[in-house]
Amino acid sequence: MPRIYKILKASEWQAAEKAGAFTGSVVDVADGYIHFSTAAQAAETAAKHFSGQTDLVLVAIEADSLGDALRWEPSRGGALFPHLYAALPVDAALRVTPLPLGADGAHQFPDDL
Repeated sequence: MPRIYKILKASEWQAAEKAGAFTGSVVDVADGYIHFSTAAQAAETAAKHFSGQTDLVLVAIEADSLGDALRWEPSRGGALFPHLYAALPVDAALRVTPLPLGADGAHQFPDDL
């Protein structure tokens, strides 16, 4: 089962934990789905959309656990990205990892991503 990843503010995830589900960031809501990345896409997503941002977390999800609401659609350069057309239940999270900035200004991903 492939894992997919959501990068978001720690405060957004904390609010989702209280509510039981993550309904999306401002960009997600505007686009009508929750944006995810694969392991291979996550660093580029962080650099492009979260450059210089601190207090982020990386939420890991088993793609298959999201059912038919998850669709793989073309985005950057025609690559397929996972998009969730539903709220993300917090209990679907396999793990939530801080995503700090390194000395080089890039986000530091877990070694086992």
